[in-house]
Amino acid sequence: MLRPVLVALTLFATPALAQSITASEQARIDAVVTTTLRDTGVPSASIAIVRDGRIVLTKAYGKQCERCSTPDPRLPYPIASISKQFTAAALLLLEDEGKLSLDDTVAKHLPGISGGETITLRQLLSHTAGLRDYWPQDYSFRAMETTTTPQGIVDRWAKKPLDFAPGTQWQYSNTGYVVAGMIAEKVAGEPLLAFLQRRIFAPLGIRAISQDRVAGPGFPQGYNRHALGPVHLSRPAAPGWVYATGELAMSAEDLAKWNIARLDRTLLPREDWEAQETPVRLRDGSTNGYGLGVFTGTSEGRRFVEHAGAAVGYLSQNIVLPDDRTAIVVLTNAEFSDAFQRIARGIGQAILRPSAPVTEDAAALTRAKQVYDQLRRGTLDANQLTENAAYYFTPAARADYRTSLAPLGEPTGFVQQGRTRLRGGFVNRVYRVTYPTRELAVSTYAEPGANGRFEQFLVGQ
Repeated sequence: MLRPVLVALTLFATPALAQSITASEQARIDAVVTTTLRDTGVPSASIAIVRDGRIVLTKAYGKQCERCSTPDPRLPYPIASISKQFTAAALLLLEDEGKLSLDDTVAKHLPGISGGETITLRQLLSHTAGLRDYWPQDYSFRAMETTTTPQGIVDRWAKKPLDFAPGTQWQYSNTGYVVAGMIAEKVAGEPLLAFLQRRIFAPLGIRAISQDRVAGPGFPQGYNRHALGPVHLSRPAAPGWVYATGELAMSAEDLAKWNIARLDRTLLPREDWEAQETPVRLRDGSTNGYGLGVFTGTSEGRRFVEHAGAAVGYLSQNIVLPDDRTAIVVLTNAEFSDAFQRIARGIGQAILRPSAPVTEDAAALTRAKQVYDQLRRGTLDANQLTENAAYYFTPAARADYRTSLAPLGEPTGFVQQGRTRLRGGFVNRVYRVTYPTRELAVSTYAEPGANGRFEQFLVGQ
């Protein structure tokens, strides 16, 4: 899980002129959030908007937990992989102190990692190290029912053969960030969260806690569903499965404070911000725009810095537009929908101007359509699934898929959204399914090759 879900940032092109949220913009934002929650079944969303380098709106909507009454924008949601930019910042600060160099090898600080003699810390932070991702799925697999530790993750995944030679490919890897977090703690001589609290959160007035502690009264609860079946509370993974790769929980407003520091180039030295936002290049000179813990790029002449987060029961999006001095934070308490992206797009459309879609991979599209049809008809072919996907598709899950999808009839559209990516040894694609009165999202991971089995096939609204 904890995948990067890149919102179509080509949607954001022209800044609104007003320095604060107008009544008209507020009405459009309220409408897009409430309509999206209603249409998708996602219980709640919490948002924050930065304009001209200041927070101009924070607001929460919907049901944040079973016993919550009035939505509270101060409640912390897990931000999952958005946490990666904080881990990267920790290593940059330690480099500033002369305690390490991002060009150090992993083996210099943490022996026993596959390829550690040639992998650099910079490659860990830019997903170019080749370490096998331990959590490419968007669901909890069986091992996650048991508590683990960073060392436990390293022993199981970071000692496997590398997926590729360091620096030759880009492939998202949570494992690399676990290794980076362990190195940060060893060099700093204190827990990573304590270091971040002392150097980043306290100075910015941010309340950040471990995702493993976001439970009980005063905290949102995460929700899930199978296809369009009933919405139910998610069962969190056992403690220890997120750590430096996605451990943090905070409010949308607190994340916005970090975005302002990025816009203003405060707290961290300017060169650290620039290092984070500089795309790392592979040996052949190519890049996909990922820096150190953030995606970066330019759309219609305007720069963006963004990352998404996905945890059990939660999805989130954080977008910064430096040239516009604008930022958008969207936190939701559901793992079954792209509502967090729809809301981010809707906010962008309320204060900025939209643009163009991405093309699809036709061969993979045909296979995805076939499996989708099998799910809605209750004829899922188990030969199409990996062991983990077969574990996910229990009889109850398959029944929810069939009973909720079959009544919708034949789809009127089925297209790929966004770019195709490699992740954890799998190929990741996202699709949009349309019906006369609704739209659905399909997230897939498949083994490489024309006939690769599906590791994941999740349908949501």
